[in-house]
Amino acid sequence: MTSLGGAQMVDWNLAVATAARLGRPGPEVSREEARGIVAELRRHAKVSEEHVRGFTRLAPANPEVADTPVLVVDRPGWVRANVAGFRELLSPLLSKVEERRTGMPGGAVLGAVGGKVTGVEVGMLLSFLSSRVLGQYETFAPAGRDLPGGADGGGRLLLVAPNIVHVERELEVDPHDFRLWVCLHEETHRTQFTAVPWLRDHLRMEIQSFMEQTDIDPSTLLERLREAVQSLSGGKPGEGQEGEGAEQPEGEEERPSLVELVQTPAQREVLGRLTAVMSLLEGHADYVMDGVGPQVVPTVTEIREKFQKRRATGAGRLDLALRKLLGLDAKLRQYRDGERFVRTVVDEVGMEGFNRVWTSPNTLPTKAEIAKPAEWIARVHRKTD
Repeated sequence: MTSLGGAQMVDWNLAVATAARLGRPGPEVSREEARGIVAELRRHAKVSEEHVRGFTRLAPANPEVADTPVLVVDRPGWVRANVAGFRELLSPLLSKVEERRTGMPGGAVLGAVGGKVTGVEVGMLLSFLSSRVLGQYETFAPAGRDLPGGADGGGRLLLVAPNIVHVERELEVDPHDFRLWVCLHEETHRTQFTAVPWLRDHLRMEIQSFMEQTDIDPSTLLERLREAVQSLSGGKPGEGQEGEGAEQPEGEEERPSLVELVQTPAQREVLGRLTAVMSLLEGHADYVMDGVGPQVVPTVTEIREKFQKRRATGAGRLDLALRKLLGLDAKLRQYRDGERFVRTVVDEVGMEGFNRVWTSPNTLPTKAEIAKPAEWIARVHRKTD
């Protein structure tokens, strides 16, 4: 992170330092207990491979790429890994902003100050998230000295040990069952990307397309931000709005988050496709962890009920407010809507029929099809079958 030199649009070192300074300490465990937890998570990650591949009937396309590393990390380790991924993904957008800034009077000074400010903001966001993520398959994971990655740019599987221990204690569930249950979910993500070679590049292209549509004109962005704040606060009713106190019609989407409101129309179109893909991936992982669960996780029913309740209610009023502001509620809807899509399709056409979803980008469900699985079945499973 220190090798780039010069003033950067984001001070990544400061982001890591800020997240470390603001991050909450994990649950108290002895050194011996910590070693045991790390070893058990590694074992569960390995065992999960066989369970997930057998249930999904998905096999790695390339054994070398499939051998992605499993890293059991603490909260600062999760932050460092995500900063590395952010840098790689955001590089084209930051270069675009850098070119725009170069021709501005005082651009160098603005860049130095702006990089610090943005670094703090990124650090604050990562600090908030670092205590909530249980595990993550890092699709875009540049290998580093302390953070190994898979072959040919493959990903890595992160298991955040302090958060797993915190949640299992909070829910008062069997810790060994809960750890395996979490590993089944994350291993499903690894299987998705290792068994479907085109998926990683497809996601990257969609994300790059989203960033290319970013409006970097400060006045335009500020105006959109002002309108977004007014919309969220109810200060500027939209067309057709029936006034304060009007009930939201059944089935209508909730008011968008601040993050969604500052996007351009072109970005919203790309985001619709990304939302559909992410709903599929997250819902598939939830479906698999619950499908495999009864065979290998004796207390899976108890774990699922308690975990779903925790997911829905959040950790408190502040947590709920931040989730809404950042659009994280949309992430929770992805689990629910995606799992319902997968379950409906598998019940109708079986696992092999569902796996046609991985044939190409053209067989991925649209956002509308996630909500109406029958439309995907009608499109992909034609009558000629």
